[in-house]
Amino acid sequence: MAYQTVSPYTNETIKKYDFSTQDDIERALSQGHTLYKKWRNGPLDKRVATLHTIAKLFREHEDELAKTAVNDMGKLLREAKGEVELCAMIADYFADHGPEMLKPTPLKTIATGDAEIVKHSTGVVFAVEPWNFPYYQIMRVFAPNFIVGNPMVLKGPSNTPGSSDAFGKIVQEAGAPEGSFTNLFLNYDQASALVADPRVQGVALTGSERGGRSIAKAAGENLKKNTMELGGTDAFIVLDDADIDQVADIAWRARLYNAGQVCTSSKRFIVADNLYDEFLTRLKEKFAAVKPGDPMDDSTTLAPMNSKRAKEKLQEQVDQAIKNGATLYYGNEPIYLDGQFFQPTILTDIRKDNPAYSEEMFGPVAQVYKVHSEQEAIDLANDANYGLGGIVFSGDPDRGAKVASQIETGMVFVNNFMSSLPELPFGGVKNSGYGREMSQLGIMAFVNEELIVKADKPDLSNPAGGLIFL
Repeated sequence: MAYQTVSPYTNETIKKYDFSTQDDIERALSQGHTLYKKWRNGPLDKRVATLHTIAKLFREHEDELAKTAVNDMGKLLREAKGEVELCAMIADYFADHGPEMLKPTPLKTIATGDAEIVKHSTGVVFAVEPWNFPYYQIMRVFAPNFIVGNPMVLKGPSNTPGSSDAFGKIVQEAGAPEGSFTNLFLNYDQASALVADPRVQGVALTGSERGGRSIAKAAGENLKKNTMELGGTDAFIVLDDADIDQVADIAWRARLYNAGQVCTSSKRFIVADNLYDEFLTRLKEKFAAVKPGDPMDDSTTLAPMNSKRAKEKLQEQVDQAIKNGATLYYGNEPIYLDGQFFQPTILTDIRKDNPAYSEEMFGPVAQVYKVHSEQEAIDLANDANYGLGGIVFSGDPDRGAKVASQIETGMVFVNNFMSSLPELPFGGVKNSGYGREMSQLGIMAFVNEELIVKADKPDLSNPAGGLIFL
């Protein structure tokens, strides 16, 4: 698991990075723990100002940060710039709203005295983050925990080390205290040992189900609170009254954004029978119109996949799907460019006994299913081991919302593109993980919600206020 940047477009090895040493790890934990002790009962003012400065620096360095992400994992330059701006928005949001979210919450009680929940930081948070959004995934954990007062240690992905390194340099340039954020290049054994360290009090992971099980096991064995976001096979439901023009304009984007390498990307299109044929025709037209090429070029509309390994895995999944009875409606032809390009592909007629039915295809492949009723659409959407996001299109938004509420998933957007914003909670259910990031829910992920009941003196005449109940 070498840490290195290999351009998915040119296949050129741009830079290699050395693994962190045990001294590096000890320094990160020692500095982080010391800072936590200082931050725990201190004011938030300086952290608010620093987080605003981080947002400002992300915007000022947008071009170089975006180009670093393109070199690391191949995404389109304009998409990389959008990611940088989203990071700035997240930093500003938690700087603006974090202090209010962390104010004590009064409770009504029959106990003697005044009760309230006081929010405290808990300690160092260890984050294990993926490559597909190499800045946003980090900021999603860093910004709320920075305001809370939890220093963060990062194990970034091995194929986007340049972006992780650049993130750390922005935090440093902003004048954040030493130990606020430390990027480490760790192997799996080092990561497990770090989870076990008593100075680490929380673990956040976004990644594969396999990686999540491993880290969650280590966290559980050491009684560490953790959050997990482990991917999805999100449903895009088209009800029989949907506006097919709106659907056609969104569906291809929902699958091909970031070359289809998005946990919340629409991967299963569940379409009412009266719109099924038209949907397939429109989706094929959109898929056929994309232009693969240099991701730095604004005219390019299809980016390469992040690595040769990822492309080969996706090809194997498509081949197996077809071998097991799926119909190749469009695509699956080679793209004769040097980069790791995968032609957008549409598969239909996928039966439940086909491996593709239950697998996440992390790339530009759409599975399209025909259904004959609203209930059949709901049942098919729920017949999955994952439950992260989803989209529902209906001519009646209220009907769409009613269907959305019956989907076993963490997030559903009705008549719109899936979007990620700091004020919206992010997370899923089933094998997509647990816990939420961002929003009011996310900022509380690694907070000690301490109960304090304050009375002038005990009231022994009030059993509920004067006696201990166990």
